[in-house]
Amino acid sequence: MLLKELSAIASPLNDKQISQLQQAAAELTPQQMAWISGYFWGLSQTQPVGQLQPAQQPAAAARPAGKLTIIYASQTGNAKGVAQALKEEADAAGVAVELFAAGDYKGKNLAKETHVIIVASTHGEGEAPDDAIELHEFLQSKKAPKLPNLKYAVIGLGDSSYEFFCQTAKDFDGFLSKLGAEPMLPRFDCDVDYDAPAAEWRHQALEKVQETLSVGDAEVVQLPVGHAQQVTSVYTKQNPYTATLLTNQKITGRSSGKDVRHIEIDLEGSGLSYQPGDALGVWYENDPALVNALLIRAGLDGSESVEVDGENFSLKQALISKYEITLANPQLVTAYADLSGSKKLAKLLADKDKLRSYAASTQVVDVLAEKKTRLTAQQLIGLLRRLTPRLYSIASSQEEVGEEVHLTVGVVEYDAGDETRQGGASGYLSRRLEEGGEVKVFVEANNNFKLPADDNTPVIMIGPGTGIAPFRAFVQERDNRDATGKNWLLFGDRTFTYDFLYQVEWQKYLKDGVLTQMDVAFSRDQAEKVYVQHRILEHAGQVWQWLQDGAHLYVCGDANRMAKDVHEALISVVEQQGRQSREQAEQYLNELRKTKRYQRDVY
Repeated sequence: MLLKELSAIASPLNDKQISQLQQAAAELTPQQMAWISGYFWGLSQTQPVGQLQPAQQPAAAARPAGKLTIIYASQTGNAKGVAQALKEEADAAGVAVELFAAGDYKGKNLAKETHVIIVASTHGEGEAPDDAIELHEFLQSKKAPKLPNLKYAVIGLGDSSYEFFCQTAKDFDGFLSKLGAEPMLPRFDCDVDYDAPAAEWRHQALEKVQETLSVGDAEVVQLPVGHAQQVTSVYTKQNPYTATLLTNQKITGRSSGKDVRHIEIDLEGSGLSYQPGDALGVWYENDPALVNALLIRAGLDGSESVEVDGENFSLKQALISKYEITLANPQLVTAYADLSGSKKLAKLLADKDKLRSYAASTQVVDVLAEKKTRLTAQQLIGLLRRLTPRLYSIASSQEEVGEEVHLTVGVVEYDAGDETRQGGASGYLSRRLEEGGEVKVFVEANNNFKLPADDNTPVIMIGPGTGIAPFRAFVQERDNRDATGKNWLLFGDRTFTYDFLYQVEWQKYLKDGVLTQMDVAFSRDQAEKVYVQHRILEHAGQVWQWLQDGAHLYVCGDANRMAKDVHEALISVVEQQGRQSREQAEQYLNELRKTKRYQRDVY
């Protein structure tokens, strides 16, 4: 149909060429035609000028060739997934499109672009993901070009529970606007349940691109939106693999203040593969006992019917499998304060820091307990976020364990009055899921936390508590690859006797020479607390020498305190041993991050 319409308007093709195209098109799917459209467009851009026919010669004043460039700034892979989906949709719509990781894109090339979409996540305390640091800095610098001819859009992924929600997306939006670029539509900030709103935004953004995209001065013929390719991975977040729990073993001692589990999951026959540094996404079900407590708080019995994604469920079943009912968030507290008229909650709303602190330390059922209020089923689910999978750093190498995947899970558990509260996913894996039971999982690649490609490169691994997980995978991998690079592990926890995770394994690796060095810090084994950052400072000269020898540096674990304290210790090492100012030391570490020699997986 489209080719018939083309033949009726002015065209650089003759009747024979159009007839040949019509015959070929009859045997092609819409997806194949979309691909060919992009392929021929690409050929047209690389054809030597001397070979162009006179009618094809670009006018001297023609604008840059129109295409869509998608740039993603991703730390754990979510932003990359949204960007890839957008590219597939653009391909299917016949839009000329290129996809770049922020770390692979040269900022100066923005001056040559006509349409750019940035998909950005935020890392740490409002920081750009490691891969995006250089582009983020460039757009703030004097070297950044003016962009009066650029049309752009920005979508951010984040968690509104945090102070710097979608800060990186806000930054990119501000930078491009300041440089004179024109937004195609307002920036869109996605919360943790981003799949549906991100899909709708992608559709709107692509429509805006199609309205304004041009190649030179000629219009681009677009195919209709709606023929997006399916995700190529067999098992994904949207289509998880139903695996089997093999092992659930407590690896902290009886008198430990922590309950940490070593979890082994069978992936046999799934075809799932992963690399050290990747994460495993775990879909879980909420505790029925907690669901019942929530229903009692709301004055409901659970038999009420609710609609979720076009399907009808009983309220109880929806609360078990479709909604987040453990973690509270500032939006939930705010909404319930309005519904209930609670004076205590209303006071919190005036202080954002106190509100965030309260939400982070209080489960949903306890927020509802602040003031007894009868809710409708719709009001209750209207308070809640949709259930999202938990991501756990993988604690094994497939070179070592084959078709299994191992996790190190710290069980979240505390008392709330006379009742015990557990984390949603950790409680599910450690207490409610029996060995042999089924669990839905998928692999989330993390290209920003990877071993060096060169096996001769030394590595320093800093992982207190459950932050040890990816380093178990790293050491297994280096052992199986017979890597000759030195391996230094720094581990910390509360006590040597009860909290030395995987102690026997580390002792064997030390004995076999796989681990070159291991330093530990057990904070409660002496009067003065000692942490991993203290060990870094004690070995400052050695840390500096390893860095001078090209070592890669890795940190995994708590983002709120540990990662900051370790970073400060590293700044001190560079200042003292490298005889540099603090500003120079910070720049030194920043350069390590840009070159992927300083990588962090913090949460």
